[in-house]
Amino acid sequence: MKAELFDQLVADRGAKRAVAVVTRLDDGTQALVRDDGVEGDLALTADQLSEARQRLRADRSGALASADGALFVRCHVGAPRLVVIGAVHVTQALAPMAAIAGFEVVVVDPRRAFATPERLPGVSMTTEWPDEALERIGIDAQTAIVTLTHDPKLDDPALVVALRSHAFYIGSLGSTRTHAKRVERLTEAGLGDAVERIRAPVGLDLGGRSPAEIAVAILAQVIQTRHRGR
Repeated sequence: MKAELFDQLVADRGAKRAVAVVTRLDDGTQALVRDDGVEGDLALTADQLSEARQRLRADRSGALASADGALFVRCHVGAPRLVVIGAVHVTQALAPMAAIAGFEVVVVDPRRAFATPERLPGVSMTTEWPDEALERIGIDAQTAIVTLTHDPKLDDPALVVALRSHAFYIGSLGSTRTHAKRVERLTEAGLGDAVERIRAPVGLDLGGRSPAEIAVAILAQVIQTRHRGR
């Protein structure tokens, strides 16, 4: 690997940015692929770049289809993140389950009566306003965002940031009617072309109704999306 590419790879890993190294095995020519850019001497087709990014999001190294020498993608990805807006009952079940599944979990809720260590022991929490927290955290294609407060004042600012990001999953709690109103508000905010990214009602339809069952459905959908896409 050329020194400049190696230095950039080290910098990306140090900053916890997901990056893939694509190598043409015949001659060792390489490119670094991120969600928002690509650099290096190896020219990739649009299809190859898309597949490399899909592999990066799923942390799945492997061969790329190529008519110009065999290509291999090596993904360098940290733990996927789950950012939950709202320290509610569903979150109390979802956070520990997601951690067991290998996610780095962050709970955001400015309501200090909800975001307490007693309610969510061992969970990373912040009482920042949701949009400010997401901007600080930095949302990439290894991040899933779930809004659970049922309060537009909290959920909507988070969704605005999420819909403008590369988050691989965006889900919101609420009925079909609640979501329709949410779509109206976000469309008025100029995000009409992006609202279809929101999974709502959130989670796979497993038939459960308790907070723990809803949490299982959400985590299952997050994992499914990460590995299979929409």
